[in-house]
Amino acid sequence: MSDKLTRIAIVNSDKCKPKKCRQECKKACPVVRSGKLCIEVAPDSKLAFISESLCGTYALKPFHSRASMRRPMLTIIGCGICPKKCPFSAITIINLPTNLESQVTHRYSANSFKLHRLPMPRPGNVLEYGLEDSQRQAQAQPGPPRQPPDWNDVIKYFRGSELQNYFTKILEDDLKAVVKPQYVDQIPKAIRGPEKSVRALLEGRASLDNLNEVLDVLELRHLMDREVNQLSGGELQRFAIGTVCVQKADVYMFDEPSSYLDVKQRLAAARIIRSLSQSDNYIIVVEHDLSVLDYLSDYVCVLYGRPAIYGVVTLPHSVREGINIFLDGHIPTENLRFREESLTFRLSEGADDFMADKARAFSYPKMEKTLGGFHLSIETGDFTDSEIIVMMGENGTGKTTFCKLLAGALKPDGTQKVPEMKISMKPQTITPKFDGTVRQLFFKKIRPAFLSPQFQTDVVKPLKLEDFIDQEVKNLSGGELQRVAIVLALGIPADIYVIDEPSAYLDSEQRIIAARVIKRFIMHAKKTAFIVEHDFIMATYLADRVIVFDGQPGNLDVTFRRDPTNFRPRINKMNSQLDQEQKLNGNYFFLEETESS
Repeated sequence: MSDKLTRIAIVNSDKCKPKKCRQECKKACPVVRSGKLCIEVAPDSKLAFISESLCGTYALKPFHSRASMRRPMLTIIGCGICPKKCPFSAITIINLPTNLESQVTHRYSANSFKLHRLPMPRPGNVLEYGLEDSQRQAQAQPGPPRQPPDWNDVIKYFRGSELQNYFTKILEDDLKAVVKPQYVDQIPKAIRGPEKSVRALLEGRASLDNLNEVLDVLELRHLMDREVNQLSGGELQRFAIGTVCVQKADVYMFDEPSSYLDVKQRLAAARIIRSLSQSDNYIIVVEHDLSVLDYLSDYVCVLYGRPAIYGVVTLPHSVREGINIFLDGHIPTENLRFREESLTFRLSEGADDFMADKARAFSYPKMEKTLGGFHLSIETGDFTDSEIIVMMGENGTGKTTFCKLLAGALKPDGTQKVPEMKISMKPQTITPKFDGTVRQLFFKKIRPAFLSPQFQTDVVKPLKLEDFIDQEVKNLSGGELQRVAIVLALGIPADIYVIDEPSAYLDSEQRIIAARVIKRFIMHAKKTAFIVEHDFIMATYLADRVIVFDGQPGNLDVTFRRDPTNFRPRINKMNSQLDQEQKLNGNYFFLEETESS
């Protein structure tokens, strides 16, 4: 095995605290005991340093019996002791195929995240990648400094591939690249200068003749005279996309353009991004909403790996093949499985095992609610246990307000009353205020559920909270906070679970797992869930029934079909043959698809 695998060591900069432990990793390391500096922790070190070349090497280890004291024995120290001994769980030691070691394209520093290969952009096409979240922030760690390669070395390294042409153009033609960042909520802080209105920033950057089209498609006209720091999350996202789309550039990069947007806005953003594709432009998109990805892209590179440890980019695939490879968890061209189980979207999954008890029916009355200039009108409705009702509609049409009315956080206008029911709610916006670790939060808020083996099996373990359960709540990322919030909501005993946008901040695989966790829990517990969701694939998987919120009339103008392999909904490309045929027949959601589609 040693000639086929290479060992990598990762030290988590957030968890490693050499001054607060007894350096158990160093003391327990057999290679250190043999006299080699496999693990170094200097008195002033902020992090431990692990030599990957020495970790797991051959070493001489003496026998401990009297008969063997005369001669040492050659042993393989592939021990994996230090991850177990570290009191803060800061060390990860894993083996990777040796062939990947020759394909490392970037590493932030010693003992940190490493990326293997790169996506291959093609002119005139939209490339999507980033299906699985394997990204990692840079961290300063000890180790020998390495000089970055010059451009000639880079081009030589990628010779014979499409990346050679791309990097040659960057070097010779001085390509201009514009980037839509991932975290749009940080945009107001990054804007410099006196001009901070949407109008000034968009018109000041516009170098193409598509400004009017961008304003109409992204619905930005009514925001033109606002300052950027007054925009909501969805408005900031559309503004950021628009700012990129009005600029003349050679390379366009969009990092998670669907965040904060409703279904209609996501498809509008996809259309305006596709309008940029020309014969000599490069468009690269990182996206986690599989339906948007399917609609937007021309081809796909799958990114797999382990979060914060390593990532590997596959060769380009067709859209359908790439998404199906990701869902299946197996790459045929490399004969490699990166996930133990396949992910499917069967409509009947779990439905036959849990039948709703119609005798346990609940209802809510016709209600109205006025908040300032906003007025929400709700028709009477009913529901039973073991049922999931998904609420869909444009942003600002009252979905969250309806959730708060059901939960009792808001009172309806007039004398209307919502029947008293035990309700647990996961809010749309998650603000960490708890002083303590995730484990302490669970023990304080949902102790009985957290200690239940069934709850651990159905909810906690699938959401993979063990990686950060002993971290401070206030230090968690957006995706980690989202998973904690889902566990908290499901851990409270209730008749109805109201879950507002559970897919926000989660990568593609985490979204699917979260959907399965919610569905399994609601079915097992024989409860009811009201879920607000904009990810169409996640909503389709979860929903038994759908409540549609109508505001200003809108038409998505798209058609869907199902993939025959994993039954996921697929959006037909605009004006494609299938799109035109289904619209002609009035069939906007076709349930079957041939293998050749």
